[in-house]
Amino acid sequence: MRFIIVTGMSGAGRSTSLKMLEDMGYFCVDNLPISLVEKFAELVYSGSSEITKVALGLDIRSGQQLEKLKSILEELLISNYHLEVLFLDASDEVLLKRYKETRRMHPLAVEGRIAEGIAKERQRLEFLKCQADYILDTTNLLTRELKTELEKIFVMNQEFKNLIITVLSFGFKFGIPGDADLVFDVRFLPNPYYHEELRGLSGNDKEVQEFVMGFDVAHVFLDKLGDLVQFLIPNYILEGKTQLVIAIGCTGGKHRSVTLANKLYEGLEKHSGYGIRVEHRDIYKDAIVKGH
Repeated sequence: MRFIIVTGMSGAGRSTSLKMLEDMGYFCVDNLPISLVEKFAELVYSGSSEITKVALGLDIRSGQQLEKLKSILEELLISNYHLEVLFLDASDEVLLKRYKETRRMHPLAVEGRIAEGIAKERQRLEFLKCQADYILDTTNLLTRELKTELEKIFVMNQEFKNLIITVLSFGFKFGIPGDADLVFDVRFLPNPYYHEELRGLSGNDKEVQEFVMGFDVAHVFLDKLGDLVQFLIPNYILEGKTQLVIAIGCTGGKHRSVTLANKLYEGLEKHSGYGIRVEHRDIYKDAIVKGH
């Protein structure tokens, strides 16, 4: 029997995760009254049910009853019911943006500002986040990337570490990413832009990659950067960090930064065991600017 409680911040992907888990063969129940959680667990663990995989969605809509969930979970654990808690999270800025885009009202901001509702919810859900077996930060995740992470944990049973790493390329002339945790400047490398046959290509193209990585200094930098990141990751995890954005910048964010971001991503994906994604923020912006 696998029993998962799916919870987290409103707007962080809880409902989407439940739908995905349902597609993965889980029996899903959403927003069950807190008073029925213990009875529900007893029922599915009784042996009289054919259900072997359960996902139970619980969130701030439970109101004041949510406070009772902590003691209920403790009682279930004492009774040898094995429960796993999946907590979906995202930055306040992204949650606010998602609410504004969908024009939905936050459940705790009926008469106030959305930002205030998010702050109240984060405080009231803190105990669940502390008890979580898995914390998925969806700040930078696409829907398909969220599905991949859920499949790793709940279908392939891979070991999960509560950290999503984004390797982000960018152009300094378009500004440093505001959500970057680590920023690295690769403008010291020879620039493919000054070679006419490479100017229209990007770091996703073989020709540009071969040019950038054709210099020993690029390999030395990549090796040292990889060592530094591998050293930092476990220490970030110890501090409770769930989202790490590594930003690599060049002038326009099209050639050198894209090449090095791809190479770092490939190295981390092979050896880290963490959730890894790569994003190229400014790869097409030069064409857009020139088009104007």
